[in-house]
Amino acid sequence: MTTDETPAMSTNETHATAAETTRIPDVPSADTAQGEGRPQRGLGRMAFLLLAAAIALGIVIYAGIRTRTAAEATLTRATAQAAIPTVDVVYPKADAPAQEIVLPGTTQAFTDAPIYARTSGYLKRWYFDIGSHVKQGQLLAEIDSPEVDQQLDQARADLKTAQANLATAKITADRWQSLLKTNSVSQQETDQNVGNYRAMQATVDSNVANVRRLEQLQSFEKVYAPFDGVITARNTDIGALINAGANAPSQELFHMAAIDKLRIYVAMPEVYARAAQPGATATLRLDALPGEVFHGTLVRNANSIDLAARTLLTEIDVDNSDGRLMPGAYVRAQLTLPDQVRSVTVPANTLIFQSKGLQVGVVRNGQAELVPITIGRDYGDTVEVVSRLQPTDQVIANPSDSLITGTPVRIKALPNKQSKPQPAGGSTP
Repeated sequence: MTTDETPAMSTNETHATAAETTRIPDVPSADTAQGEGRPQRGLGRMAFLLLAAAIALGIVIYAGIRTRTAAEATLTRATAQAAIPTVDVVYPKADAPAQEIVLPGTTQAFTDAPIYARTSGYLKRWYFDIGSHVKQGQLLAEIDSPEVDQQLDQARADLKTAQANLATAKITADRWQSLLKTNSVSQQETDQNVGNYRAMQATVDSNVANVRRLEQLQSFEKVYAPFDGVITARNTDIGALINAGANAPSQELFHMAAIDKLRIYVAMPEVYARAAQPGATATLRLDALPGEVFHGTLVRNANSIDLAARTLLTEIDVDNSDGRLMPGAYVRAQLTLPDQVRSVTVPANTLIFQSKGLQVGVVRNGQAELVPITIGRDYGDTVEVVSRLQPTDQVIANPSDSLITGTPVRIKALPNKQSKPQPAGGSTP
């Protein structure tokens, strides 16, 4: 029974389903259409939100990537900047104490001469002692030489004899020449008498010369001052035997010096020889006269370098009319280099000692450049540079041993900024 009911029920359900299938659909009402549109609008809003979220996510990702890229670029720049060494620079100074040099010297009398005797004998008397100021031509001493006096007397007597013989020979020659005109004597005898006259004339001339020589020698018995000066030494006394040097070395009687003007010989090193220009002014100072300054003039130089000492001998003349300076004194001569000599000074801590020679580092166009230099004088904390540097150059202080040409460098800003030196003959724009 149950079996029969189940198929029947299934048949009825089948017919009902078929009827529903063939039934014309009903027109939806307004409420039904409104209920079906709400899910569609919800789906569009969800899509918009998803799109906005995707855009926001993209913006966040782009901003993150850009920030990381900028950070990496900044780090790269910072690393590159940190790799550039920072250096301190100084400017060479052109106002050098290096433009003056001080050299030792010794004063000497402008004229200095020993006084000797020209005739032998005994010193009869002297008139001036050491320190005496004498004038040219003043009598200094007298020498007693009787031998010279006697030789002069004999020479004068011989002269008179020769003059008498000359007169006789002249008369004889004239007479024979007169007789020759009348052929009273021969030509031979006449020529002999004329020749005898001429020989006697020569004898007279010889005796006259001998007399003059002895008179001159006798005049040397009196010793006179040859120039204005001071007696610096007296090496004889009354009764001393004076030898004129005929058989023994001569003896110096006096020593004289002219001190109204003094010479100062200075040995100037070869490197400063350019300062030895005639006419240059020299300032002189003496330890014996502290605080006093004397002025001299460089008058000449030897124009030749001493091969042994590598110096140039120069002469400085100084007026000493007041007698304040004495010959033989030690002086310090200060000379100024001529204007055409240009040099600068830099601190000693800027020097670089390498196998290529002495160099300094100069900042040019943001890079270091090693410049070879030539040193003049060393002042301890500073040195003179005589070539390759200008006052406007930026010289690196305390350079590292690894510094080479082309190395990028950055100049350290100083707390008290120094103004850049102006180049000679113009201004910096």
